[in-house]
Amino acid sequence: MKLLAIDCAASLCAACVYDAAAGSELGRQVLDLGKGHAEHLMSVVDAALKATGTGYPGLGAIAVSIGPGSFTGLRVGVSAARGLALALKIPAIGVTTLEALAAEAATMFPDRPVLAALDAGRDEIHAALYDKASVLTYGPAVTTLSQAATMAVDMSAVLAGTAARQIAASVGLAFDIGSTAATADIAVYARLAAIKGPGEKPKPLYLRGADAKPQAGFILPRQQP
Repeated sequence: MKLLAIDCAASLCAACVYDAAAGSELGRQVLDLGKGHAEHLMSVVDAALKATGTGYPGLGAIAVSIGPGSFTGLRVGVSAARGLALALKIPAIGVTTLEALAAEAATMFPDRPVLAALDAGRDEIHAALYDKASVLTYGPAVTTLSQAATMAVDMSAVLAGTAARQIAASVGLAFDIGSTAATADIAVYARLAAIKGPGEKPKPLYLRGADAKPQAGFILPRQQP
């Protein structure tokens, strides 16, 4: 089965085609946009398909990063994945950024617990802890720097994600550290989705509400009937 993976969780707009039977990537297209995923995603998908000589009818599933990550980017990626899956009558499979970062780190440091942690601002961290068999044991959840550091020390965990170095510095210890990016390589999402198989329809994983809030001064008073 050929699987299309999409990632818009962070600054990257990425897509790749993955051969699940062979366990190998066939081709990819990745743009570092920062913003503007909606305008570029479908052209990125088309480029990845063209690079592999695969058309939409040749796909058996769609994988997509579901967060935590960019509020808007996640909506773009998940909406596109679900729309394509519906049109092609194939499953869409969600993979969190934390499990992808942890899986990526596990290939570098096998048989070790991994704490995947993303700096969420406001002195908060989005974290998930996986044991040495890559089984989720905590999260995904919002935690503090001190709580994340305690987990890392207690488990002698490998660290991954944008908060990895921050956690290590907070306790003054040397940790093994995987990728410190906000998202994993696009092929990791494809590989994990192929292993997970179909399940619930993917939806964005928001561990807290959007930063943008309506200004109270613009709220109109409710009229009484």
